[in-house]
Amino acid sequence: MKRLLLATRNTHKAREIQEILGAEFELRDLMAYPEISETVESGKSFEENAKLKAIAVSKELPGLIIADDSGLEVEVLSGAPGIYSARYAGKNATDEQNVKKLLSELAGADAKTRQRTARFRCVIALARAGKLLDTFNGAVEGTIADSPRGSRGFGYDPIFVPNGFEQTFAELPAEVKNRISHRAKAIRALAARLAALKPSD
Repeated sequence: MKRLLLATRNTHKAREIQEILGAEFELRDLMAYPEISETVESGKSFEENAKLKAIAVSKELPGLIIADDSGLEVEVLSGAPGIYSARYAGKNATDEQNVKKLLSELAGADAKTRQRTARFRCVIALARAGKLLDTFNGAVEGTIADSPRGSRGFGYDPIFVPNGFEQTFAELPAEVKNRISHRAKAIRALAARLAALKPSD
């Protein structure tokens, strides 16, 4: 069993990544390490932020460290909220507050159905002993629903409808979302890299 540490205290994200990785991986997160401080996400892209988090934690803790930075990009809002997805409505905003602000911004942009196109993007960085080993990308295209629907998932899942489906991510069964999502695509690439990873890498 491969052991990984996810550089986050977001338990929703940790649980989803563990589900996608499957039983051959044991995933821990930073909830067990209160002494590790939060990394300031000062990067200008998902990739930069993922790298910052993975490398910083890998300098503090042994083993393989992964960090996920992901978010929603809405075309009519010029790619917002983007890297600010988790704090779109403020530093300690709830998922509901972020969703409410996004829908308000869309209404302000007078977005028609054809203008509600969006994508979820994810970058996962893999590091060990302060060294970046690789990064992995995933994206899924879709549209923004008129109002939140569904009780599964987290973040913007209740308003994101992936292309080819009528349900939001929050309405789809976890096994479906975990097959088609941006995070699933990045994690599949990560798992393939881990399978080929040598101790000297």
